[in-house]
Amino acid sequence: MNNKIKFYSNDDPIKKFVEKDTLGEELSPFDPPDAFSPQNIEAVAYKEMHPFLQILVDEHLAFTKVLNVFEGALIKWRKNNWIFTDEINSGLKQFFNFFDEQVALHNQKEEKKIFPLLHKKLIETGEHNTKDSSFTGINLMEDEHIKVAQAAAIVFNFLGLGSRLPDNRSKEITFKAAFEQGIAIVETMKLHIFREENILFPQLMLLFTKDDLTGLV
Repeated sequence: MNNKIKFYSNDDPIKKFVEKDTLGEELSPFDPPDAFSPQNIEAVAYKEMHPFLQILVDEHLAFTKVLNVFEGALIKWRKNNWIFTDEINSGLKQFFNFFDEQVALHNQKEEKKIFPLLHKKLIETGEHNTKDSSFTGINLMEDEHIKVAQAAAIVFNFLGLGSRLPDNRSKEITFKAAFEQGIAIVETMKLHIFREENILFPQLMLLFTKDDLTGLV
């Protein structure tokens, strides 16, 4: 289709969680040419969104605050030569608690109610991969949910493993890997949220009537 929205830019941090052979201009109608550049989909103001989408946006805001604290804790941890402080521990713990208790539920809402509707509609309107009509941007959004959850588990396990290693060099390598994955999670989730609020949600409002969306809440 003409004027498709690219899903990945060349320096997109989400590439840290995907294989190179899954990337490509035609894989999704959602991708901006640059990560946070303006889109060719008209924005929808919060007050004009469907109430269910407003709930998701509110949850995004809460998660973004946690991500900012998590990022700050990671950076302070690196600057402190991988030595934990009460402040650093608090920021890391807050992230993992929030991820376990809130993010999984949030993702389930999207995966059960929003994603199936839009995936089907995108196929019907021709906004899909030209080589595989069953593949749309929704497949990638779901994949990001999985890959970020996996990365969070890696960070959590590496933090525990590194704390138990007696060798300082091995400890530093493990903590550095945890740090890099943690920063990648922050970058990926902020971009993921941006895409949902500025591309996916507006598309949902564009392609469906209010009556179509009455069963969401």
